[in-house]
Amino acid sequence: MRLFDLSLRFKMPLWGGGLILATAIALSGSFAVQAWDNLNEDILKNAEELGRITAHTLFPVLLHDDLWKAFEVVSSPYAANPEAALAETLTVLDTANRVYVSSRPEQQPVLSELASLGVDHDLLNGVLPLAADAGIFVRDARDAQHIYVAVPIASDGVRLGTLLVTYNKSLHGQRFLLLLKRSAWITLLVLAVLLPVTAWWGHRMMQPMRLVTERISRIGTGELEPLDPSFYPYRDEMGMLFLAYEEMVSKLREKAEFEKEVVESERMAAVGRLSASVAHEINNPLGGMLNAISTLKRHGPADPLTQRTVSLLERGLSQVRETVAALLIQTKAKNRPLTPNDFEDIRILVTPAANKQATQIGWSVVLPDTVSLPATLLRQVLINLMLNAIAAAGRDGRVGVSAHVDAGQFVLEVGNNGKPLLPEQLSRLFEPFTRFSEQGHGLGLWICSTIVKELGGTIDAESNLGLTRFTVIIPLDRAHDLGAQDLPD
Repeated sequence: MRLFDLSLRFKMPLWGGGLILATAIALSGSFAVQAWDNLNEDILKNAEELGRITAHTLFPVLLHDDLWKAFEVVSSPYAANPEAALAETLTVLDTANRVYVSSRPEQQPVLSELASLGVDHDLLNGVLPLAADAGIFVRDARDAQHIYVAVPIASDGVRLGTLLVTYNKSLHGQRFLLLLKRSAWITLLVLAVLLPVTAWWGHRMMQPMRLVTERISRIGTGELEPLDPSFYPYRDEMGMLFLAYEEMVSKLREKAEFEKEVVESERMAAVGRLSASVAHEINNPLGGMLNAISTLKRHGPADPLTQRTVSLLERGLSQVRETVAALLIQTKAKNRPLTPNDFEDIRILVTPAANKQATQIGWSVVLPDTVSLPATLLRQVLINLMLNAIAAAGRDGRVGVSAHVDAGQFVLEVGNNGKPLLPEQLSRLFEPFTRFSEQGHGLGLWICSTIVKELGGTIDAESNLGLTRFTVIIPLDRAHDLGAQDLPD
């Protein structure tokens, strides 16, 4: 991986740290150059000041040729603290460039020729001005080990000699290295503070961007996760990116809802076409069977068992006819009020399916003689929920049915202890053509939901490890208003 391909959360601290390091190096280099120039300037100022004072003091001494007094004068800067003195040597030269007196007489004996003191002194001897009106002379040769400052010992145009102040460059370098070391420690201290701060700042700045990037990368999978506005409450470019992401998620959700509605509308249209064709094929033979049952009731045997069986068949076929009619948008079927007998009929109808797999059915139905709800539609809802519950309960399972009227609402609950439904199944239970078993056709629960909603009620499902339960709640006043013209007074 190339450096520029790294994440910004790494590149930001690296670039920031690099800039800080480059700035620190540039400032340190500038400080070093300035420190070197300041040291040179300090040495020259010190030499000029020391030379003027000492030369002024030496003039009357040389005038009276007092050698010991002259030695005392040039040795006085070293008397208290020799190591603190900047100048290495103070040498007094006579007009012939011979040593008159020196702060180091063992190295520079009296009356020694300047040229005999060494190579540097020999070179200095050739360029040292001796005129009475000559000013202060400085020699700092690049290849020389010392810096020489020559101050004339003169007064009123009379020159008695020269004061030569000698500085060792090694001492100059030591002072410079000391300043450089201090500067390096200060720079390292600043870097130790700024680099962690830069790393934290880079991480803090890139964390919101990384969060947005992760969320955007998951949009293709259908995950539209919102962002917490308090995570980055500022209104800079990053804050605007947060707002743009939220707006994009909102638009995508609207688009997804619209597409879902379009798909559901297409399914509804397909169901309508299917219902129309099925209704046409069923209604003709169904009418004939109902006519035959009506004839059998009038002219058949009069024993109670036969009459009860014929009535059950008639109600069942009537429900089939009304159910088929209810599937047609153009047709509104006539209806009768719900009674406890409808629950008994359904109990008889579903018992064979329950007995087939030894499913136990628990009933708790407490209803008045009539309930102002369309019986055919509610029978269809209950039959669908019961058959689904029996199938889901499995062998030796249990199914519970509860129905009652409470506070002006009809409440129906159907539960089973079978395999629980998954969250993705619960979210699509009431969509048409959604099948969760090989035996189902994917329309039963959708029809139940459609009927309950038409009656102004709600149908909900919940499922956990112990129980799957469907709850239907229908307000009686709302249902009565919807179907009053079809129910007998």
